[in-house]
Amino acid sequence: MSLSSRNKINSETSMSSMSDLVFLLLIFFMITSTLVSPNALKLLLPSSNSQTSASPLATVSIQDLRDGTYKYAVGTTPCDVSQIELLLKKELAGQAEPCVSLHVDKSVPMEEVVKIMNIAKDNNYKLILATKPL
Repeated sequence: MSLSSRNKINSETSMSSMSDLVFLLLIFFMITSTLVSPNALKLLLPSSNSQTSASPLATVSIQDLRDGTYKYAVGTTPCDVSQIELLLKKELAGQAEPCVSLHVDKSVPMEEVVKIMNIAKDNNYKLILATKPL
């Protein structure tokens, strides 16, 4: 008397749902990556034909509001010029070689740029002036 099982186990799996999921994730990440903005302020940067490859750990932005006032931001946080040093110290605390990228509007006077340069010099931060390529 031979007994055999009528239920056969199917060992095949369908990969179509897995490929659908991968493509949906790919589309999601492509869309969200275009929404990421490195700077909070829209600036017209000066042009330069030389670029640096250093990666800054913090960014400081200065925007000319065209009425004699300037808008400052550390990263994406708007702040007053008196708060910049404190915010940079918090952001760069514990870094071995702190580096700051300075994004300045074309029309901002040099006096405002020198204020940030002095803060970087006083705290021994490496400073990079951001420019757009020619």
